[in-house]
Amino acid sequence: MSILVTGSEGLVGTALRRTLAARHIEVRGLDLRADAAPERFDICDTARFASRLDGVEGIVHLAAVSRVVDGEQRPERCNAVNVEATRGLLAAALAAPQRPWVIYASSREVYGQQDHMPVAEDAPFRPMNTYARSKVAAELLCRDARAAGLRTAIVRFSSVYGNVADHATRVVPAFVAAGLRGATLRVEGTACSFDLTHVDDVADGLLRLIEQLRAGEDDLPPIHFASGAGISLGDLASRAIALGGGRGRVMVAPARTFDIHSFIGDPARAERLLGWRTTTSLDDGLARLAADFAAAPAS
Repeated sequence: MSILVTGSEGLVGTALRRTLAARHIEVRGLDLRADAAPERFDICDTARFASRLDGVEGIVHLAAVSRVVDGEQRPERCNAVNVEATRGLLAAALAAPQRPWVIYASSREVYGQQDHMPVAEDAPFRPMNTYARSKVAAELLCRDARAAGLRTAIVRFSSVYGNVADHATRVVPAFVAAGLRGATLRVEGTACSFDLTHVDDVADGLLRLIEQLRAGEDDLPPIHFASGAGISLGDLASRAIALGGGRGRVMVAPARTFDIHSFIGDPARAERLLGWRTTTSLDDGLARLAADFAAAPAS
């Protein structure tokens, strides 16, 4: 039996596949960016999704429109991928003879802007943008699928970083790459602060969640992967510039109106239920990313 990873070519998907392969767990991937069939697959093609479930014990559903700005620019596409494709995936899993369990990858965006930090998983939903609303809708679909008899788990990511192949405009790779070039870092709200999590820590958390489901767990609450510490965008920019020898400079711009301005997550539930905490310090994670950028071939 194998584990199916949707979005297998993305930031988290590639790290998770490495983590599972290192433990000799058979993995299948599905992603539009895969090199060839059968892994090259459009998750919106729900009519054909059932054919991918033979011999699958569980699904880690990472495929998504994963950037807030993309959701704002193309809301119909965001809804199709994040909500309707998830609906089809859950329906296929429910209809499959072996009923594979499903881990759904959600986001700290579902919390919106909370009044108190750190934020625990039972904080109310306050979605502020199209992407966040799509994640809330998909979480509710997972809840309904569980009520119908499917074993599901929800994990919420918080500002994952750590690979040079990530979206170039995401804040961490964008800042680090610009800092190394001695370029200008556009900081949209210097006081905005976020809880950054390294992708290797996220992959480890997913592995722990998978192990729980493989052992028969069927009643896990939503869990977010967060460090419990935040960093302002201004401080992050300063660290990125320092990694480049201090040659970069900052251009301050207003914060985007559809973004939250701060988030720090409470890691207590993840530690209690999964024995998980972040182990990659921010300084180490940024230094590793900078080294990978420096070693990457010039494009």
